[in-house]
Amino acid sequence: MRSKIIHDANGERTFAIILETGDEVLGCLGEFARQHELQAASFKAIGAFSSAKLAFFDWESKEYLPIPVDEQVEVASLTGDIAIGPDGKPALHIHAVLGKRDGSAAAGHLQEAVVRPTLEIILTEAPGHLRKRMDADVGIALIDPRI
Repeated sequence: MRSKIIHDANGERTFAIILETGDEVLGCLGEFARQHELQAASFKAIGAFSSAKLAFFDWESKEYLPIPVDEQVEVASLTGDIAIGPDGKPALHIHAVLGKRDGSAAAGHLQEAVVRPTLEIILTEAPGHLRKRMDADVGIALIDPRI
């Protein structure tokens, strides 16, 4: 993983983060968030994966249902945010649309992904903070702008 600050003014920073073949997306982004003490950020990315695991949140069961993607795919869209989780650490929330060789796509919540050959991420940190709290009705931690 390589990164560079491309904007820094008025408490807002923008980074270009480049992942390379073999990098695991959530691990790399999580480490970046911890190293840079990110408390509120959003990001977008394009690139390609050798494999990925997406998930669909099933409302009735309150569980993530796996969507394995065991092939080379183009990252047509990847977007997400970083907020402080209930445990006080940066929490990632990422969605992806992955294009397959035949032109079909798989989409959902990104749980795992291995980069091949690159993932180009533009991440913007806001000067404030966002915190998540556990929502008992939903069963997962959601951003609560009141805290």
